[in-house]
This record gives sequence, structure tokens and C-alpha cells, in this order.
Amino acid sequence: MPDTVIVAAPEYLPALQEQGEFGDALAFSDADALKALEAITRDRPKVIALERQFAATSRGAALIKRIKADPKLRKCEIRIVSHEGESEDVTQPEAAPASPEAAPVKLDQRGTRRAPRVKIVEGVEVLIDGSPATLIDLSVVGAQVISLTILRPNQRVRMVLPDEERPIRCQAGVAWAAFEMPKTGPRYRAGIEFFDAESGNLDRFIEQNRIP
Repeated sequence: MPDTVIVAAPEYLPALQEQGEFGDALAFSDADALKALEAITRDRPKVIALERQFAATSRGAALIKRIKADPKLRKCEIRIVSHEGESEDVTQPEAAPASPEAAPVKLDQRGTRRAPRVKIVEGVEVLIDGSPATLIDLSVVGAQVISLTILRPNQRVRMVLPDEERPIRCQAGVAWAAFEMPKTGPRYRAGIEFFDAESGNLDRFIEQNRIP
């Protein structure tokens, strides 16, 4: 059982492993964050060392959040390290979030709430560039979705809502995005901003699918 697990970009791993305290660490590249999480959950190492640049990414932030949300990992020390030799501790919170899905880490966000958002009933699927996504809330100017497909801030997309009369098609952009790692697997939560949506059709769709 390793005392330390380290996660970093491949180009930084050798320099980190040359540092004495990380020589015997179980190492993972930043692309293998999920495998690192599995090892951390299984082995409960004393120290979890995350390279500074990785920790600043959405994947790094999501990994930290998952670790902090697991009561079994309370005794694990999360340490932000640099391949240049600097390090700092990440203090564990007094109370972990109620669920790993809570409070996603925003990558980027612009002001898009020019109209009230309405919570949508569970199970409504939309298409974003042809890939399915779950609709969380909706207004005439934007929506929040959860997608298994990568969504990035400022990405232009085509969104289709499954209206009973005819599909509602919108040219849109990703206003913000957050990478999440719930137990069901990695996903992206994103805010979508509509560019050319037909407000009348959207109003009807909202009324038909809103939570009572």
C-alpha cells in the first residue's frame, strides 16, 4: 500500500519523482485522474500530491472535491506540489459536501441570466451537436445541461429540444462548463446561451416540461 499518490502531467512526473519524498510514490498522469481516484479510494494513502498546474484545472479541482467529499479519506493529506520543489497543503473542510455532484467548479462564466431559469422535470433529453444531454433548467435565453460529451467555454453548438409539435433548434454557445466526477462516471455540467432561439416556442416548451 503506497504512502503517497502523485498526479501530474507526464512531463512533470520525472522531476517530481526525483524529489526524495516522492521517489516511491504511486504516480499517475493527469489524463488518468479517474484511475488515480480509484487507487486513492482503495488504498487511502497518507499523502495525495497534485502538481500545481493539474490542480488548477477542472479535472484537478474535481478530483480534490471528490476526495474531500469522501469521509473515508478525511485523514489523507492533500498537497499541491511543483516540479520545481515548492509545495503547500490543502486544508480539509470541517464538513464535506453532501454529495460529490454539489457545487461544480466553474471553468468560465459570463452573465447569461437575462430571463428567469425554470427547473425542468427529470428525464428530458436534448441534443447538443447531435449528442444527447440531460436538460436541468431552461429560459428563453439559455439552459443548463449535463453531458457525457466534452463541452468547453466559448464553444459554438447546435442545440435541439424535443418539442411535441416540431423540434426546437437553436444556435448557441457554451457560456460556462464544469467537469464533474460523480460515482456514475465523468460528465460535464454546462450553461448554454442561445443566439437565435424562438422565444414563443421556448415559452411553450418550458410550460410543458417545468417542475410543478
